[in-house]
Amino acid sequence: MSTADDQFDAEVDETILRCLDLEQPRSFFLYAGAGSGKTRSLVEAIRRVCREQGRRLSLTGQKIGVITYTNAACDEIKQRLEFDPRVEVSTIHAFAWSLIVGHDSDIRQWLAARLLQDVAELEEAQAKGRAGSKAAMDRARSIESKLRRHAGLDAIMRFVYSPTGDNRARDALSHAEVIAMTADFLGTKAGLRRLLVTHFPILLIDESQDTNRRLMDALLDVEAAYRDIFCLGLFGDMMQRIYADGKDRLAEAIPESWARPRKRMNHRCPIRVIELINRIRHDEDREEQVPRSDAGAGVVRLFVVPQTIADKTAVEAAIAARMADITGDQSWAAGSEAIKTLALEHLMSARRFGFEAFFEPLYSVERIRTSFLQGTGAGIGLFTREILPLVTALRASDRFAAAAIVRRTSPLLERKAFEEAGVKQADILSKAKAACDGLLALVSADKRPSARAVLGYVAETRLFTIPDVLMPFATADEVAVVGDTGGEADDKAGEEEEVDLKSDLGGWRQALEASFDQIEKYDRYVRGVSHFDTHQGVKGLEFPRVMVIVSDEEARGFMFAYDKLFGAKEKSKNDLENEAAGKETTIDRTRRLFYVTCSRAEESLAVVYYATDPALALDATIRQGWFKPEETELFGQ
Repeated sequence: MSTADDQFDAEVDETILRCLDLEQPRSFFLYAGAGSGKTRSLVEAIRRVCREQGRRLSLTGQKIGVITYTNAACDEIKQRLEFDPRVEVSTIHAFAWSLIVGHDSDIRQWLAARLLQDVAELEEAQAKGRAGSKAAMDRARSIESKLRRHAGLDAIMRFVYSPTGDNRARDALSHAEVIAMTADFLGTKAGLRRLLVTHFPILLIDESQDTNRRLMDALLDVEAAYRDIFCLGLFGDMMQRIYADGKDRLAEAIPESWARPRKRMNHRCPIRVIELINRIRHDEDREEQVPRSDAGAGVVRLFVVPQTIADKTAVEAAIAARMADITGDQSWAAGSEAIKTLALEHLMSARRFGFEAFFEPLYSVERIRTSFLQGTGAGIGLFTREILPLVTALRASDRFAAAAIVRRTSPLLERKAFEEAGVKQADILSKAKAACDGLLALVSADKRPSARAVLGYVAETRLFTIPDVLMPFATADEVAVVGDTGGEADDKAGEEEEVDLKSDLGGWRQALEASFDQIEKYDRYVRGVSHFDTHQGVKGLEFPRVMVIVSDEEARGFMFAYDKLFGAKEKSKNDLENEAAGKETTIDRTRRLFYVTCSRAEESLAVVYYATDPALALDATIRQGWFKPEETELFGQ
């Protein structure tokens, strides 16, 4: 890095440091666009605070709190800070739990009210639905499960939670519950607010634009009440907000008294890519970045392809070969592993990677979408953190690893089971081995088993504990429906009730009909180990060669509107009304996602745009001015 590049945003770092003065704290919102070195600024600011004010922190027992979005980001920051004990780095879930752990009476009351509310909503839906249908059966089992949990609350002496686990024990809280109750407690319990600001006089939140809106509102209220002794530092970029539960228009909610430093240098992208992403966000907030002094020229190309073309995989391979010719970078032609292919719509990736049937039903449930995309949703951990690792170990004939997985969480090997077995403890081990052998036989069958079949086997053998959300599907559908009047059945009762895509139950019922191997592909996808990815998986990452895939038809018009974004289709009346009212539109969402994906490119970028009318789409994109005429071409005609 040249001296000029290093000093370009130096004033920003100085502003942050002044805000972190423990004697006169000032909250701030740092705008940091793609590739701006946000993490570097965060780490350097903390280092200087520890050098200059660390003695005070040590004497008072206070700490600097840092909240990041992923465990990987936590580990990176901890390592950069050399595990300084005066800094507590955690994910948002771990941080929230640290505030409420031990408040067992309050947690019990909150859960009791929440469970009864959930039951009331399910009973209302039950009254409106058809008796005897599969949906009615799902609801009945869910009601039973929630009432059973409610009845058992008084017997729980201490609640537990693991930010990295699936939290299925009766005394365990879910990820969503921890976030929701922390937000509520901060709003109603003055003692908890005082505890927060006393223990963490400085609280820094990375990727603040994606922090749960309820929790963010609670933290903003805390800051307003304790502004003289508490600094809340938000690092982020509203143009990179990618999760639905983040706070809308966060920047507008920031008080005028806050500092608003801006990092303007992009250290990642070549000049042409920076020009493009500046144009993309111009109509949003007019923020612009500048390239490094040693930035390369870069290459950007737009390929407009007929939507009707059958073999899209072949087309994308041909475009990669074309990019090799254009750029002179033969790695473009080296195969998919050398290219990061980013679909702006998860369903597009799911379809290409072969896990659409499992993915789409759960992705369609808005209230669990964020956690599902992170691989942390209720129920999903049973498959991804227990069943799949066990299957992998069994397939590799790694009995040691398999035994370790079963020993860790299986109810078959609980201490109570061994105590009850007495001198017949060998029978317990034999039972566990038989359950493992049966699972391997099931998933290795020529006829690919459904996820529900695997779930049913695990429930039957008690190999693992079944989470409440999956309990309605762990037994046969022939079980009688709770609340059935026993009268003449509805003439449509034998038919499957239309699935409510807004409900967890409806989503899981559909998803579990998918083959079990689709869950394996989903797991690889959300962990980022496939060559397919999306905006969620790559934010903060960078790749030399990026191919961005966009298609309104493949996205099914769900949340996104590429034709409107590129100017190939007029805005609807609803779009115009939302704009006038200051509400978010599909165009806004699409613009942000397009910005995030394009800004991953370190050297060259190919945008593949599947259009119903390619000629019209090409003309529209050229008129829009994002791409130069010589950077565009019709492909696959």
